[in-house]
Amino acid sequence: MKQDSFSDTSKRVDGPDASNKIGTVYESSLEQALGERYLGYALSTITARSLPDVRDGLKPVQRRILYAMKEAGNTWDKSYKKSASAVGYVMMKYHPHGNDPIYEAMVRMAQEFSTRYPLVDGQGNFGSLDGDNAAAMRYTEARLTRAAGAMLEGIDEDAVDFQETYNGETREPKVLPASFPNLLANGATGIAVGMATNVPPHNVAEICDALLHLIRQPKASIESLMSCLPGPDFPTGGVIVEDSASLLKTYETGRGSIRLRARFEIEQLKSGLYQIVITEIPYQVQKGRLIEKMADLIVEKKIPLLTDVRDESTTDVRIVLTPRNRTVDAEMLMEALFRLTDLETRFNLNMNVLDQGRFPRVMSLKEVLEAFLHHRKEVLCRKTTHRLVQIEHRLEVLEGFRIAYLNLDEVIRLIREEQNPKAKMMARWKLSDLQAEAILNMRLRALHKLEEIQILEELKKLTEEKETLHHLLQNESRQWAKLTEEIRKIRQAFGKETPLGKRRTDFAIAPEREVIPLEAMIEREPVTIICSKKGWIRTLKGHTIDSMDLKYKEGDEGRFMLPGETTDKLMLFATNGRMYTLGVDKLPGGRGHGEPLRLMIDLTNEDEIVSLFVLKAEETDARFLVASQDGYGFLIKARDMMAQTRGGKQIMNLPEGQKTFACVPVTGDWIAIVGNNRKLLIFEVSEIPELTRGRGVILQRYKEGALADLKIFNAEDGLTWQSGERIRCERDFRLWQGKRAQTGKMPPVGFPRTNRF
Repeated sequence: MKQDSFSDTSKRVDGPDASNKIGTVYESSLEQALGERYLGYALSTITARSLPDVRDGLKPVQRRILYAMKEAGNTWDKSYKKSASAVGYVMMKYHPHGNDPIYEAMVRMAQEFSTRYPLVDGQGNFGSLDGDNAAAMRYTEARLTRAAGAMLEGIDEDAVDFQETYNGETREPKVLPASFPNLLANGATGIAVGMATNVPPHNVAEICDALLHLIRQPKASIESLMSCLPGPDFPTGGVIVEDSASLLKTYETGRGSIRLRARFEIEQLKSGLYQIVITEIPYQVQKGRLIEKMADLIVEKKIPLLTDVRDESTTDVRIVLTPRNRTVDAEMLMEALFRLTDLETRFNLNMNVLDQGRFPRVMSLKEVLEAFLHHRKEVLCRKTTHRLVQIEHRLEVLEGFRIAYLNLDEVIRLIREEQNPKAKMMARWKLSDLQAEAILNMRLRALHKLEEIQILEELKKLTEEKETLHHLLQNESRQWAKLTEEIRKIRQAFGKETPLGKRRTDFAIAPEREVIPLEAMIEREPVTIICSKKGWIRTLKGHTIDSMDLKYKEGDEGRFMLPGETTDKLMLFATNGRMYTLGVDKLPGGRGHGEPLRLMIDLTNEDEIVSLFVLKAEETDARFLVASQDGYGFLIKARDMMAQTRGGKQIMNLPEGQKTFACVPVTGDWIAIVGNNRKLLIFEVSEIPELTRGRGVILQRYKEGALADLKIFNAEDGLTWQSGERIRCERDFRLWQGKRAQTGKMPPVGFPRTNRF
C-alpha cells in the first residue's frame, strides 16, 4: 500500500535534507501506519490534554489560562476584565483549540461548587448547582484569585522551564512554580486514551500539615499522613461515610471509591409534625435533576412515606422533604432516599497523574506529596540561583561605582579629555565592560555624597544576601527549613480560620443497612391474594373477602386464597424445583380476573404450581421442608429460597422425569409421610438435613410408588387427619415410628383411602 512519508520510521528524513525528500512515497502496511498515528494521538491526549501534572495539578489549557491572564495583568489586585478578552488572548498566543474549551475550563476554575479553591474570580453568571450553563463570555468578567497568584509566584525568576508555543512566536511554561498545592486542593478529572484520572479536592490546611509532617519524617507511613489529612473536603460539603480502613487502602493504592452523603437536618413544626431539610448535596450532583428524581419516586409511589419535595434554595442549598405523617421514621426515610437517589454517591478516586510532566502513573497519597515537595525544592533552588545571578550582576556594577567614587576627579577628567574614556578606565582600574559602561551611563545627580553612601550600604546588604543564598544552596536542611516556612505561609493564608479554608465535608459512620425494612419503601395495606387453578392472580383490599362472591374465568376455579399485606413477599414453588418471589404490592388489583402468573415469572407451560404462600419480612429465618415425588427432601430457610429475578431460584435438583411435590413450613418436631402404596412412616424432623440447594435425602423408601402426602406436627398435639366430616387424632404413634428412609407400615384404621391427611 502506498503512503506518504513519516510512515516508516526506519526511512524517516529529518533535518536540512528533509525538504529535498518532500513528495517521496514509501511503502507501509495499513496496520503499521495506523499504529504509529494512533500511538502519537494517544500520547498527545495523555500528556498534553487530559491528565494533570502532579507538580501543579493543572492540565495544559488551565496552565495557559492562568499564565496568559497573569501576563495580561488580569490579577486579583486589579479590576475585572471581560472573559472574552482573556479567552481571545489565550487562544491567540498559547492554545489554538478554539474558544469554547478555553472558556469551559475557565468557567470550571471559577465555579465555587466545582472548585474547592477557585483559581479564577468570576463576576456574572458562571453557572449554578442546578446544572445551568454559564453566560456567554462576552457577558462575564474575570480575574485571577489569590490562590492563582500563589500558583504563579516566581514565574519570572527562572523557577521553571519554558517551551515554544504552538506557532513558535513566544514561550510558555511547562509547569507552574505552584507554591499552592493545587492537585490535592482542587482535585482533577480527565479522560484520556485508555486511562483516566479522578482526584478529589482536599483541605489546604490539612495538606500543609501532611507536607510538614513528611518534611519532619520522610519515612512516614500513609496512615500517619492521614492523621493530618483524613480525607477529601468537597466544595459542596456533605458527609463521608466510608470507613477508615477503606480510605487508608484507597490512599495507599491510589485507587478506590469514597461514599459521600448529603447533609440533612430535621425541623420541628406545629402539632408534632416535622420536615427534613437537605442543606448540602454530594459533589458533582446537579440539584435540579436530584429533585426531579425524588419527585418521580413520589409520583410512582416508590416512596409512599414521602408526600412532597420543595426547592427553597437561594445561595445556600435548602431542599425540603415532607413525610406522610408524624409517625414516619426520618432516619428510615432518608436511608431509603440514599439508596434510590443521588443523595448518596460514590466518588471513584483514581490518582493517575503525569510524573514530571511526562509519564502517566497512579500514585499513592505519599507519592503525590513527595512529588510536590521535590518540585518546590527544585523551584526554590532555581529561584535562589536566579537571584544569585542578579546579585552578582548588581555587585559587579556597584563595585564599579565604588571605584568611580574613590577616583571621581580622575574619572571626570578622563571622560572630558579622552577620546575613548571607556578603554582608558578599563585599563587603568581593571574594570569590566559592564562596569565601565555603567560608570559612563551615570547621571550627574548621582555624584553627590548621599548616593555614594547608599551604594556602599547596598553593596554590604547584597554581599550578605549572597553569602546567605550560597549557604542555602549548599545546605539541604536549610532548603527544607525554607520550604517549611513557605508552607506555613500558605497554611496561614488558606487555613481553617479563613472563610474559604474552613472544612466543609465531615466524617460519619453510616448505619448498617443490609436489609432496609420494606415499610420505608411500600405503604402497608391489608390485602387478600387470590390465585385460580389456571394461574390467574389478583389482590383485593382487606381480609374480609367471601370466597362465594369471587368469580373466575369460564372453565376456571379458585385454588389459593391467602391473607397478606402489601409489604409481604409471595413465594411460589413450582414442579421444576424453582422458587419464584413476587412483591405483593406488584400484584394486579381490582375486581377483574387478574393476570396470568406466567406473564410475571418465567414458568413454562409444562410446569405447575406446587405451593403458594405469603412470607413476611420478619419470617426470613423460618424453615421449610421441600420434597419431590420420589420421596427425597431437605430443610431450607426462607432467606435461601428468595429469588431476585423473574427466572426464579433453583433450590431443588431433580433427576430427569421427576417433579417436586410439596413445600411446607416446619411447625413441629415430627413428620408423618405416606406413599401411594399406603405405607405410613413417622420420624423426627431433626433427621432431615438443612441445605441451601440440592436433591436432599430419602424421606421414605418406595419399591413401587411415590409420595402421596406429608405432615409436620408436634407430639403433644398428636397426628390428626380428616375422616369424612370428622377430625381424628392418633396420640400413640409408636407403631409407625421409625427412622428416615424406611418403608413404613399400614396406617391406622380409618385413615382415608385417598392417602391424604
